[in-house]
Amino acid sequence: MKAKILIIDDEEGIRFTFKRFLTHRDYDVSAARDFDEALQCISETDFDVVFADIILRGKTGIDVLREIKQKRLNCPVIMITGYPNIETASEAIRLGAFDYIPKPIQKEALFHTIDVALQHKAVIDEKERFRSNLEAIFSSVKDAIITVDKDLNVLEINQAARNICGLTRDSIGSEFSALQTGCKGKCLEALIETINAKQSVEINRLECQSKSRPEQVVTLTTSPLLNRHAVFSGAIMVVKDETRLTDLERELKDRQQFHKIIGKSKKMQEVYSLIELLSDVETTVLITGESGTGKELVAEALHYKGNRSRNSIVKVNCSALSENLLESELFGHVRGSFTGAIKDKIGRFQTADGGTIFLDEISDISPKIQIELLRILQEKEFERVGDSTTVKVDVRVIAATNQDLSRKVRSGEFREDLYYRLNVMKIDLPPLRERREDIPLLTEHFIRKFNAKFGKEINGVSADVQKIFMDYPWQGNVRELEHSLEHAFILCRQSAITVEHLPSELKSFTVKEEPAFDNDGNIDDPQIIINALEKTSGNKSKAAHLLGISRRSIYRKMKEFKIDQD
Repeated sequence: MKAKILIIDDEEGIRFTFKRFLTHRDYDVSAARDFDEALQCISETDFDVVFADIILRGKTGIDVLREIKQKRLNCPVIMITGYPNIETASEAIRLGAFDYIPKPIQKEALFHTIDVALQHKAVIDEKERFRSNLEAIFSSVKDAIITVDKDLNVLEINQAARNICGLTRDSIGSEFSALQTGCKGKCLEALIETINAKQSVEINRLECQSKSRPEQVVTLTTSPLLNRHAVFSGAIMVVKDETRLTDLERELKDRQQFHKIIGKSKKMQEVYSLIELLSDVETTVLITGESGTGKELVAEALHYKGNRSRNSIVKVNCSALSENLLESELFGHVRGSFTGAIKDKIGRFQTADGGTIFLDEISDISPKIQIELLRILQEKEFERVGDSTTVKVDVRVIAATNQDLSRKVRSGEFREDLYYRLNVMKIDLPPLRERREDIPLLTEHFIRKFNAKFGKEINGVSADVQKIFMDYPWQGNVRELEHSLEHAFILCRQSAITVEHLPSELKSFTVKEEPAFDNDGNIDDPQIIINALEKTSGNKSKAAHLLGISRRSIYRKMKEFKIDQD
């Protein structure tokens, strides 16, 4: 295909000379005598090279050059000058001219200039094709793609980012941190981590909670961005909208894991739904359940799935400290407020400001701490020990207990007003024996965990072990299952865990009773209680353990069925 060349000169002799020279070399040559004719030619034809005289009637060749650059045409522009000097050449080059050629026109110099210009044009066209193809691919991808430089300035945004992230191409050149649209900002944290560590970051099933799509769930991936010399130059972020998939999972009730909680049973699905419902509700939550059911994991899920996830979750075990130490731990103290207070201390509530505080074993706090806690829940304020200055805090309180707080209220051990403040919303975790279908899932999870911890390659448990796991009452719940598997991992030197690797209480567990409960989970046959007591030589604690009920329950059943205590 012939190269198309435009000659712009107000001297007819120059135009004729160019045409004669270039037509002889089989170029397609057009000519214009002034600025207006040049614009008409440019608007009608895509030229490969343009020659423009600097001095024209009316406007100059520099004006033609500016027009070509404004229209973003990729043709090299070569200036023609009858009086070449440094100022003229510098001005032309500064404005984007490819080269300049002096009068009178020398044939060899002309052809050499055209050859170089056409080679340059070929490179530009190839880059443009590559850019256009890349842009087409970039635009056609349904995932949001955003690239930033090392200073987090936006380099490129595709069309999908408008729907998923609420960002448009108008944001190119802006600092990414200034473009947040009311979401959690996890994407910014991931980009910063990738830029600092030069490593990929992946966040699965993130509820980004943008203002326009509050229910949106995405998977976020950030990776280092390398230039053509493999030098780190920034980061690229891909955001995949998984809202529809997540909605389908919710409808099918088929989630096997939520945050770090494992389980697909109906009762755990109800717990997951409740966590989702409460994660962004600014209210106190009471988590109840037996020891080892995962109350701390639920507290973490409530925090990290909610709006406070950018700030800390602070955990306090209320049963582990005396009253004075717990008071100092929760609220802090000033120097000299008591023996041993050698310096000021910030309390856990102040540390958790803007975030969440998790009070485990809340049923064990003293009446004095109950009053101070009630004040925080009502007024959002407190004083440090030994200080009269009021401290204001914005903290979400999540409490947990394995005891019956309502019974403690009735017995006068726990304040009724505090109980109702804590029990605004309650999440009751089922014991493991009430969701036995989750045991295989939990077993697989812990096997993966301990393989990584101990550097082993254990594939699973034997059928006998699985049978014991499914029948065992698990008074210690998930924590007991985890510890039992860790014990087995330490002893196991083969590819599967067998009965001999289990703790002694599981190895000795061989009794498989007939169903001991009615449809509502209650023991309705006194002979079941009698058989359990006979097998444990009258030991009521062991009999209760065998039946998977509490010691208090077996006493109640013995009284109900009038079974002799002896």
